[in-house]
Amino acid sequence: MDAAIAFPLLVGLVAVALFFDFLNGLHDAANSIATIVSTRVLRPHYAVFWAAFFNFIAFLFFGLHVAETVGKGIVDANIVTPAVIFAALVGAIVWNIVTWVAGIPSSSSHALIGGLVGAGVAKAGTGAIVWSGLGKTVAAIVLSPATGFVLALVLVAIVSWLFVRQTPFAVDNSFRVLQFFSASLYSLGHGGNDAQKTMGIIAVLLYSQGMLGQTFYVPLWVVITCQSALALGTLLGGWRIVHTMGSKITRLNPMQGFCAETGGAMTLFAATWLGVPVSTTHTITGSIIGVGAARRVSAVRWGIAGNIVVAWVITLPATAAISALTYLATRLAG
Repeated sequence: MDAAIAFPLLVGLVAVALFFDFLNGLHDAANSIATIVSTRVLRPHYAVFWAAFFNFIAFLFFGLHVAETVGKGIVDANIVTPAVIFAALVGAIVWNIVTWVAGIPSSSSHALIGGLVGAGVAKAGTGAIVWSGLGKTVAAIVLSPATGFVLALVLVAIVSWLFVRQTPFAVDNSFRVLQFFSASLYSLGHGGNDAQKTMGIIAVLLYSQGMLGQTFYVPLWVVITCQSALALGTLLGGWRIVHTMGSKITRLNPMQGFCAETGGAMTLFAATWLGVPVSTTHTITGSIIGVGAARRVSAVRWGIAGNIVVAWVITLPATAAISALTYLATRLAG
């Protein structure tokens, strides 16, 4: 483990990690509320309060498997130093800011994973990577949106069959109520998976300083502060990305919004229980495309969806490169 650092520096690094968590909520607010806003079930300023509340209480419903994966399952916890954590966070934060300003719904989660990999490799070579953990995370880049797509598509088919004898007006009214439930589930899944990534970063930082003893675990105060930072970021919202997610990919009605949110929530619940740090952005995008494709293939604006996929593909290598350069720069400066 790295030599102990001054307490103010440790506090500063924890603050940077919480800033990333806040930015994650700001960047990914659209994931939780895009469908319920685009279907006009809730106004945006009410929707963010709704999502932020369920983001915060998510720790009551899930274990900390994702935090453990990020903390010790992406790079070897024993090579982690404050410089590695700082470089990983810088790479992820820079990428989040760039994509947020551009209105691109990229993955904060994979930005952080890419940052960890880049900084870890810059310090100790490819031997620092825990390939099993990284492998399942990379696989999730494909599997989480595909799973969301399939589940949403199937849900649309089931719901359409169940409500085939009802008028469109009655169906709309029913699903305006049900969307409160589905949006709550999705926000729980979002808070459960995303906040844990920062928990893992802070916990492995504390572990590297010998503050957790010989056993890696996530202290309760880390859990509460990370959930709070994510919820606060969600509360402030990310309206540029809401527009992309909620209306540019495809138009949604309340029934389709319910199916997209429920399919996305099911995917996130499963991933969180399995300890896989997936992208909430990827998941809800796949679900929204699924409900659009269920209506007709041409209902999806595939060009915009393609641009989003390109952002997904370049996130890991881009943040890894930024973080590696940041690590090398800190070593030279030190």
